[in-house]
Amino acid sequence: MVLVLALGDLHIPHRAADLPAKFKSMLVPGKIQHILCTGNLCIKEIHDYLKSLCSDLHVSQGEYDEDARYSETKTLTIGQFKLGLCHGHQVVPWGDLDSLAMLQRKLDVDILITGHTHQFKAYKHEGGVVINPGSATGAYSSISYNVNPSFVLMDIDGLHVVLYVYELIDGEVKVDRIDFKKSSPPRPTP
Repeated sequence: MVLVLALGDLHIPHRAADLPAKFKSMLVPGKIQHILCTGNLCIKEIHDYLKSLCSDLHVSQGEYDEDARYSETKTLTIGQFKLGLCHGHQVVPWGDLDSLAMLQRKLDVDILITGHTHQFKAYKHEGGVVINPGSATGAYSSISYNVNPSFVLMDIDGLHVVLYVYELIDGEVKVDRIDFKKSSPPRPTP
């Protein structure tokens, strides 16, 4: 079992002051093995905070990130799953499932994690999964001004992944669960 935190679009301090206190109390060092961030951290202090939770941090370049070292896309393998990471402002139209599926095929990944719309979405599509963890701070976007803060915790175990979606609604953390089982044989390890 491997725990992977997927989050993004924090926009600190420009659109949000910080992560919600209820989220910060849940995100503690030593529990998560990987963090995948869709970008728009905006400042180095947020990168450092995430790194304090887990040293294996992967960030894609959001259009408001100050750190130019982040790449536009990134792929990595965790267990039997190949994951792709992209902020999403490059995908036109933004958040469009067909356009995201093209990116997923281009990156050749089982799970694509993308952001930019600030709205949680998860699709089982073409034998894989497309996930937008939403905005971890609830920062507004050009698409929506009423955003519930959210993030996704993935529990990867063999060919099975369980997505736990954490969303702050009316001051309470709600958790939904989505199961996905990979149907194709495991990818060979290079």
